[in-house]
Amino acid sequence: MIERVPAAEGVPRHVAIIMDGNRRWALANGLPALEGHRRGVAALERAVDAALQRGIAMLTVYAFSEENWKRGGSEVAGLFGIAERFARDRAGALAARGVRVRVIGRRDRLPAGLSDAFRSLEERTAQGTALLLMIAVDYGARAELRDACRALARDVAAGTLAPDQIDDASIAARLWTAGLPDPDLVVRTGGELRLSNFLLYQSAYAELWSTPVPWPEFDGSALDRALDDFTSRERRFGG
Repeated sequence: MIERVPAAEGVPRHVAIIMDGNRRWALANGLPALEGHRRGVAALERAVDAALQRGIAMLTVYAFSEENWKRGGSEVAGLFGIAERFARDRAGALAARGVRVRVIGRRDRLPAGLSDAFRSLEERTAQGTALLLMIAVDYGARAELRDACRALARDVAAGTLAPDQIDDASIAARLWTAGLPDPDLVVRTGGELRLSNFLLYQSAYAELWSTPVPWPEFDGSALDRALDDFTSRERRFGG
């Protein structure tokens, strides 16, 4: 069953953002990569504020992909430290604004401190109804689909599901986003034009929008440009 997530009239219910460009922004400004990630956290807070103000019901952000493990160990450790501080320091403010946080991805590979911080963040914001903020960490859409296929295969082997019963709903129910609506709009910052293994199944009919603005500089006006473009399109869903 899809969780009911209402949206303000005229805006997409669910906006997903590929937060790209932190390291390139830092390099262009003569700063270390971690400073780009720190500024990225500030941009995330601006995006949350903008989503609340514009009546967006659900915001999903791509914070750390499974491919990001290929980066240097010090950068990964620093990025996780920034994420842990955000989770611990901002939980109260997010809860006060009615933001509920959900984290998706593989938590078994995350440092214990970060995993605990995410669990606490979810618990402290569980009553939020103004905005659902979904943070994808150690996430990969292909890994998500593999897990869903394995779950289906186990159910078929156990005799609780017939192969002919596998449909879109049964697949969606076994994804990490089970019960949540698909994104209406996928935004990518930093100027690239690819999904980078992000919500591949869920984005089948999402509108795509890219901006050259790097994530550390993203703000409400950049989101407004994406929303304006979205509302100007005719969504036909393949029809």
